[in-house]
Amino acid sequence: MSMRVTFLGTSGAVPTTQRAPSAVLVNREGERFLFDCGEGTQRQMMRFGTGFDISHIFVTHLHGDHILGIPGLIQSLDFNDRTDALAIHVPPRSREAIQDLVHAGGHQPGFPVRIHEVTPGSVAYDAEAFEVRTVETDHRTRSMGFALVEDDRPGRFDRQRAEELGVPVGPKFGRLHEGEAVELDDGRVIEPDQVVGDPRPGRRLVYTGDTRPVDAVVDVAADADLLIHDATFADDERQRARHTGHSTAREAGQVAARAGVDRLALTHVSSRYAGGWERLEREAAEVFDGECFVASDGQKLDVPYPE
Repeated sequence: MSMRVTFLGTSGAVPTTQRAPSAVLVNREGERFLFDCGEGTQRQMMRFGTGFDISHIFVTHLHGDHILGIPGLIQSLDFNDRTDALAIHVPPRSREAIQDLVHAGGHQPGFPVRIHEVTPGSVAYDAEAFEVRTVETDHRTRSMGFALVEDDRPGRFDRQRAEELGVPVGPKFGRLHEGEAVELDDGRVIEPDQVVGDPRPGRRLVYTGDTRPVDAVVDVAADADLLIHDATFADDERQRARHTGHSTAREAGQVAARAGVDRLALTHVSSRYAGGWERLEREAAEVFDGECFVASDGQKLDVPYPE
């Protein structure tokens, strides 16, 4: 079962010729989620072949570089005869502003657009095998990040042990693996824990949006497979980062290290580093010894299950 991340926009507030404003698309088993939707996101979706069949947009906050792509995307979906509903999840007291964008220029979408205000520290989307949680962040306005957290998976099925116990090859294997006891022809009952190992964790992906380093992100990102964190500035601009409600790459690395994440993607890169973002990578790597990289527009990343 696949999970693929496509970085559509990795710039800070001002785009560059190489980086568009913030947007990340996650394709989990064919269901597509868009995290933030900066200006030009629809063109990035075309350019990088993600497909337009998104079911949810998760908005971290109302700054323009995270939302100004919504009107164009909505209208293009409409022109392509979309009929499925689209859910947009936004911070508290943001509904009216997002409605204005959805209806920009007097446009009336021909498909349902449902805007949900969600408080930090709750669940924005509860699906059958995973949920998208909200996490408190610290920016200059109402803001929040998101964590896509999968349910635990069943433990490994011990086929050899099942056969030793006399379980016939076939449907009873599947029933045991799904947690159901089975009765054999001789009347014996085989319980799942006799042939199935301990539950295995699902995948966890965290996207912060714009934020200062916060404990809430450390908590929700504990042992995450991928943390996508604000890394707007290099270390010599840490005072500016503090003043503007952003993080330095080093601070992002410290969050990743505290959380024990597997991989750290640095994003929301200030345009001042258009010709030299490698220093951000180096500074984060000085405090985080996992895999660390500055994300680039168009970069695709598969998120495997934890070993």
